[in-house]
Amino acid sequence: MSMPINADLHCHSVVSDGTLSPEELALRAHQNGVHLWSLTDHDVLGGQARAQDAALNLGMEYVSGVEISISWMGQTVHIVGLGFDPSNVTLQDGLRATRDGREERARQMAAQLAQIGIENSYEGALKFAGNPELIARTHFARYLVEQQVCRDMDEVFRKYLVAGKPGYVSHRWASLDQAVDWITGAGGEAVIAHPGRYRLNAMQMDELYARFKDLGGAGIEVVTGSHSPDQYQTYAKVAKRYGFLASRGSDFHDPQESDIDLGQLPHLPEHLTPIWSAFH
Repeated sequence: MSMPINADLHCHSVVSDGTLSPEELALRAHQNGVHLWSLTDHDVLGGQARAQDAALNLGMEYVSGVEISISWMGQTVHIVGLGFDPSNVTLQDGLRATRDGREERARQMAAQLAQIGIENSYEGALKFAGNPELIARTHFARYLVEQQVCRDMDEVFRKYLVAGKPGYVSHRWASLDQAVDWITGAGGEAVIAHPGRYRLNAMQMDELYARFKDLGGAGIEVVTGSHSPDQYQTYAKVAKRYGFLASRGSDFHDPQESDIDLGQLPHLPEHLTPIWSAFH
């Protein structure tokens, strides 16, 4: 019986809202025994060439990746694209349009936080983001922790950055149809990221799975740093029920912040077909 592949197909670099460079992530993945790796920055492909070069130099296999934010039933849902052509113009243009609203949204968030006495949060968040096009809630959370407004990132999100809280501003993301079209049109596989994280009821989730499948969506993340161990079995069953391929990824952002390190997740349940069977 051969050992299962240690694949980590979800993580973030400093190009979006992680804190390590693509090269540092590649080295960390390699040191943790990852065989097949993907960098999936939010709505941007700027780290892909660097990630691929670093991975191949270390002897890892690399698959292109991105995590696209979409709006579904009033919620933000994430769709991971894997194994696409990063030079695809339709994909690049779609991601650029999705990113365009981030700076304005961040300024609105900062204005709302200032109203409750938290000053200079835009500048503070930008220091962590580097690029206003890619500024995200995670960058605001890091600033609020640095300013000792909250003890940790989870507390910031809970108190300030989710729907109904003072620093939350919704953003008009891409649609599910657009995201899947961009990914599959560029020759890639579309995957629903961490389905256990969304605040959608069972009926709404079933509708998401069915629509995603109809559009040509290939898989869901089953084993992820954003799921608790009991959720692995829950989403293994969903994968079986809908005929989805199963993906595995740490959702690693930072050595201190992340619950689980690159390559350190349990393997996928044996009865599932892994998403990487589409690339091998």
